[in-house]
Amino acid sequence: MKAIRRFSVRPVLPEPLRPLQTLAHNLRWSWHPETRDLFEAVDPGCWRAAGGDPVRLLSTVPVARLAELAGDRGFLRRLRAADDDLRDYLTTPRWYQGRSGEDPAARPPAAIAYFSPEFGITAALPQYSGGLGILAGDHLKAASDLGVPLIGVGLLYRHGYFRQSLSREGWQQERYPVLDPDELPLTPLCEPDGRAVRVRLALPGGRPLYARIWQARVGRVPLLLLDSDVPENGHGERDVTDRLYGGGSEHRLRQEMLLGIGGVRAVRAYCGLTGHPEPEVFHTNEGHAGFQGLERIGELIAGGAGFEAAHEAVRAGTVFTTHTPVPAGIDRFDRELVARHFGDDGELPGIAVERILALGMETYPGGEPNLFNMAVMGLRLAQRANGVSVLHGRVSREMFAGLWPGFDPEEVPITSVTNGVHAPTWTAPEITRLGARQFGHLSDGELWRLRRTLREQLVNEVRRRLYTAWRQRGAGIAELGWIDGVLDPDVLTIGFARRVPSYKRLTLMLRDPDRLMELLLHPERPVQIVVAGKAHPADDGGKRLIQELVRFADDPRVRHRLVFLPDYGMAMAQKLYPGCDVWLNNPLRPLEACGTSGMKAALNGCLNLSVLDGWWDEWYDPDFGWAIPTADGAATDETRRDDLEAAALYELLEQRVAPRYYDRGPDGGLPARWIDMVRRTLTTLAPKVPAGRMVREYTERLYDPAARAHRVLDPATAGELARWKARVRDAWPGVAVDHVEARLTPPAPAGAAELGSALSLRVRVRLGGLEPGDVEVQAVAGRVDDTDRITDGTRVPLKPTAGPDAEGRRLYEGPLALDRTGPFGYTVRVLPAHRLLADPAEPGLVALPPETTAEEAGVLLR
Repeated sequence: MKAIRRFSVRPVLPEPLRPLQTLAHNLRWSWHPETRDLFEAVDPGCWRAAGGDPVRLLSTVPVARLAELAGDRGFLRRLRAADDDLRDYLTTPRWYQGRSGEDPAARPPAAIAYFSPEFGITAALPQYSGGLGILAGDHLKAASDLGVPLIGVGLLYRHGYFRQSLSREGWQQERYPVLDPDELPLTPLCEPDGRAVRVRLALPGGRPLYARIWQARVGRVPLLLLDSDVPENGHGERDVTDRLYGGGSEHRLRQEMLLGIGGVRAVRAYCGLTGHPEPEVFHTNEGHAGFQGLERIGELIAGGAGFEAAHEAVRAGTVFTTHTPVPAGIDRFDRELVARHFGDDGELPGIAVERILALGMETYPGGEPNLFNMAVMGLRLAQRANGVSVLHGRVSREMFAGLWPGFDPEEVPITSVTNGVHAPTWTAPEITRLGARQFGHLSDGELWRLRRTLREQLVNEVRRRLYTAWRQRGAGIAELGWIDGVLDPDVLTIGFARRVPSYKRLTLMLRDPDRLMELLLHPERPVQIVVAGKAHPADDGGKRLIQELVRFADDPRVRHRLVFLPDYGMAMAQKLYPGCDVWLNNPLRPLEACGTSGMKAALNGCLNLSVLDGWWDEWYDPDFGWAIPTADGAATDETRRDDLEAAALYELLEQRVAPRYYDRGPDGGLPARWIDMVRRTLTTLAPKVPAGRMVREYTERLYDPAARAHRVLDPATAGELARWKARVRDAWPGVAVDHVEARLTPPAPAGAAELGSALSLRVRVRLGGLEPGDVEVQAVAGRVDDTDRITDGTRVPLKPTAGPDAEGRRLYEGPLALDRTGPFGYTVRVLPAHRLLADPAEPGLVALPPETTAEEAGVLLR
């Protein structure tokens, strides 16, 4: 019989056990083994049944067991130690607190608000779908460990992301279990009188959208999650936060308005009630939360600022991180849909709808003029932006170059901070206990036994999950005896687990099924593969890829060697990474922005076998694994490319990976060269990948400068900058390079340039009514390619020496050192210049020599 209503009855813990509630509601337990061990000791059976979730555990432990623990001196000592340890963790100064200097202007930000549509903190709080959410969760955890004063902001999805199972035919099936916030490690944000705080948004037609605010504690970091499932809302409004990445365009737009606009309002309410410092920096993790910048502009306009001044002030304190290397991965909305949700009949009535639209419209060559692009808005609202690996930064600069016309892609102001992973979350306890310093001292035998132990644990986990999966597919107990022989703890084990969009190429390994079968069943050097992944519910193409792989894995000839595990999530991943010997990643380069799963594997001594994409392109070394060659020539079609790269993958496995793993020497001993690669991965690569490194980079390279710019650009100063930009934009059509001449010094025969000589440049420019202080005239010089494009340019400012002449031109001069040999070239240009610009390209204005001037400049005057 089905209940007509569901609610939670919270346990009443005996007084000596009250600290268990505090420990359960701070998610630090998810990366603190001692606290998890304490909860397991409460009741091991209930702990397993609760899936390692302390909140669920405490709601199911028998009252008699709680009474017994309340009188258990040994347990109470452990409880006091864990409680004291958490209190020390939350209050002791950490890395960030040691950075404050004497100069108030250079002090670190008092707080940073970090917005993301999903957060993967723990399987006990399932508010994530894939890499973006896991990255956001790791960012918060690392910030907590370092003492960085982040406030996380997201949405609470009542159904989270879907749970995955398979039909008997191997077709992905989705179900959406309802999540009860009272059964999650959350507490509501309340007014002093106990009333739950609400934020309110205005929807078209005057309809309100309300959301309550739930708090999760991620160590030292508060995470605010907005929930629209409240009685004050109508049915449609209650469903705004129903599912992660669900619904049509209007549903997604309203989710993103709630995340951005409602998120800022939630932060203001939280800081007002708790006394937490107001954020000086707002970090938008991908474009979904871009509307937070509009809300902050609206706040400043309500305080009397003009739009342009408010825009400059908001940009100064905003950081935008892009995670997608393809335009199709960005949320884009119809212009009319966005317009309908703003203005006098919707949100932010103080901002003209046309100004809002102008921030996101694709008004550049190749753009869709009627689409509102969330990433474009994110870039226009942020003074600092980054990709998530060095290669992805380069791809992003090329993808968004249209926003900075006249600049080469390498000058587009998008930097990169390579992602990292939270080591305490993703490292197996057996590895953690040893510590990085010991790996250099472990004998080959000890390291090999450690790796076998982790592989054996994975084999047992795979068999357990596979049995459950086949029962869900309708198999009877009597037909599943074969599962006891699935995988072998002594066979080379390869892992592949991720989302299943087409570019990640789940089925590349199936390109030649016969060749794969030979690898799996090799009599001397067999390979076994564990695969997991979810396709988006609306992606039938991705589902077909899963079905193709599942059907191959169902073949009785290979099902003991190749396994597909449904319902991939954090709990599975934490078992999968440590137990694999090789982590496989074969995306279409350069479509993997970073790809952190291989980082998690490396933390556990797993070697990488990957296309040179994302982070692997940056840190690949033969000591850490193998690079799959890329067939990305312009003349290679997609089918041919997959054929070539699959063949390269098979070749690597057959000729290099498997032989090295099974090379036991003449006496059948240990694979010394393999073990050496494991050791180097643990001692050299693993220290590069932690999220602590990533968060320190964000802090020093982006948060600190953004906070300084925020302090400088108060509304009055921001107004000054806005007026200067407007004046420069109005005058820029009259800015021009009229004449360029160059002389060799010292003179050389026939004008031949020699290493060590210099060019004396004389440039006449028109400033269109601007003053010399408004611009910088530069020479850009360096090696040139076959098309005369400067490939490694050096910028040299030229100085004004005369003018204006009768025609209004000014003369700029300067030397250009010829400090390299080979094909060399130069050009000159005029850029806006102001002390408050974060980057010379920021205004998107540049004046270059016309073709006739360029032709004249090609002659050296002697």
